[in-house]
Amino acid sequence: MITGFALSKKAYAPGTSRVSLNFAPTDAGILPDQMIHALAEARAIKAAPFAADQVQPASLDLRLGDVAYRMRASFLPQRATVAERIHALKLHEISLEGGAVLETGCVYLVPLQESLALPKDIAASTNPKSSTGRIDVFTRVIADNARAFDQIEAGYHGPLYAEISPRTFPVLLRKGSRLSQIRFRRGSAALDAVALKELHARERLVNTADADLTNGVAVSVDLSGFTSGNSKIVGYRAKRHTSVIDVDLRDGQSVADFWEPLEAHKSRALILDPNEFYILASKEAVQVPPGYAAEMVPFDPLVGEFRVHYAGFFDPGFGHAGAGGGGARAVLEVRSHEVPFILEHGQIVGRLVYESMLAAPSRLYGQGIGSNYQAQSLKLSKHFR
Repeated sequence: MITGFALSKKAYAPGTSRVSLNFAPTDAGILPDQMIHALAEARAIKAAPFAADQVQPASLDLRLGDVAYRMRASFLPQRATVAERIHALKLHEISLEGGAVLETGCVYLVPLQESLALPKDIAASTNPKSSTGRIDVFTRVIADNARAFDQIEAGYHGPLYAEISPRTFPVLLRKGSRLSQIRFRRGSAALDAVALKELHARERLVNTADADLTNGVAVSVDLSGFTSGNSKIVGYRAKRHTSVIDVDLRDGQSVADFWEPLEAHKSRALILDPNEFYILASKEAVQVPPGYAAEMVPFDPLVGEFRVHYAGFFDPGFGHAGAGGGGARAVLEVRSHEVPFILEHGQIVGRLVYESMLAAPSRLYGQGIGSNYQAQSLKLSKHFR
């Protein structure tokens, strides 16, 4: 149990129910929405006023700035600032003020509207938003002098940049579009094997009697089929040479224009074609209790040349009955590399790593905050009607 401070039970809003950021030495966990607001008020997050739905239960959506740089290649700055690397590697600049199309197969870099001046005991990590991963836009966040993508060291002071590379569909972006999200944490918050087993015994994190809890909760693929009209499908394969997806437009596209449904087969197997993009779903229904957050991490790469789940954050309340979830499938963004690969029903493809929250958030995922994927099964991104 986390000790050392108290949180108001009232929902936090700037200027009310102020939350202390003074922690006991042993306090560790993910910062909830109230503390994200407090970080902004203390100027540890520097940005224009947040949009109404920008702060999520355990993360903050990051907004694109007003210009995109078309880059020769991806890079890590390591012993340089990102601005210095942009100067050396940029091909041209594109204004995002009125919106612009980013093409597939290209690498772009966009300064974010949010920058950081983190306390020395607060670190951060980033991930694509669920809607971003489901349209195969490969994006990651870079900081000055970074030695790894999507990792922000404790005490970091400086700007943030989004590297964006659409893989399958060209996308229309504009200033303020949100492709990535950031989590803030103090110390090591991941549950060890004993704590995870105890949490599963109390909360039943997945709806299987023989849950595999080795190094996180194992998640497998469902290839038995989901009912769709008069047929059963296991997922969708992305089409090539499509029109543009506006990342800010909900229900703006027809599924048939972008996706090929994949019918279930009696073998309950699926051959992944190299470099094709698939949307599948987990066999297990999963949930994240209110005092915890989770992240999907890739399964052992030695079991196959494929990548699952580009967007990995699961907020407190996802799939939780108290937040309208009642168990929800994890949607899997899958791409095979180099060679065709056969996936079989029930094959483990990833693991959910659970972390403690420093406190329960003021609202859970699915509770009136624009959550798009609560109680989901096999579901495409919000862009498709």
